[in-house]
Amino acid sequence: MNSSKNSAGGAQPEEPSDVIPFLPRIIATGLFSGYIPWTSGTFGTLVGVLFYLIPGAEHPAVLGAMSVIGFFVGVWASARVADIVGHQLTRTAEMSKRLFQPGDHETADPSIVVIDEIVGIWITYLFLPKTLVVIIAGFIAFRACDILKPQPARALERVPHGWGIMLDDVVAGIYANIATQILWYAWVQVYH
Repeated sequence: MNSSKNSAGGAQPEEPSDVIPFLPRIIATGLFSGYIPWTSGTFGTLVGVLFYLIPGAEHPAVLGAMSVIGFFVGVWASARVADIVGHQLTRTAEMSKRLFQPGDHETADPSIVVIDEIVGIWITYLFLPKTLVVIIAGFIAFRACDILKPQPARALERVPHGWGIMLDDVVAGIYANIATQILWYAWVQVYH
C-alpha cells in the first residue's frame, strides 16, 4: 500500500529524502570515487580504466557489452541519485562548467555521479589495442571531450531522468575514440 497514512490516520515514516539507496549510490558514484571532492570525473574515469585493465576486458564483445549494460544501469542509477541530491557540484566542477560550458544547466548532473565517465572511457577504448599509448591517449582525449562537451554532447545533457547524464558522455566517448584511433594510426606509422 503506497498511502502515506496508516489506519489510525497518522503519517507513516518515509525514507529521508537525502539518503541515497546503496545500490544506485555505489553504481552512480563509481564505487564511491565520485565522492572525491576535486575532479571527481577524472577519478571516475580512472575507475573505468581500472575495469578496462582486467584481462580480457579489451575484447570488443566484452567491452561493448560492458558499455551497453553500464549505460542502461547508469541511466537508472544516475537518475535515482540526481533526484535525491539535485545539481550539487564540487568547486572544480563549477569552475569547469563556468569556463567551458557557459549557460544554464537545467538538468541535474551532480558531481558525485561518475558512472557516465566510466562508460565514456569504455567507449573510448572500443576497437583499439590495449597498449600504454592507447590507454594514456584515450584517457586524455576522453577527459578533454567530456570537459568541452562538443555538440551534440552539450545538447544531449539536457535530456532528463538520467538519460542526459549518460548520453553526453557517450558522445564524448565516441569523439575520444575517433581521436584515439587517429593518434594510434599515426603512432603506428611513425614508430613501427
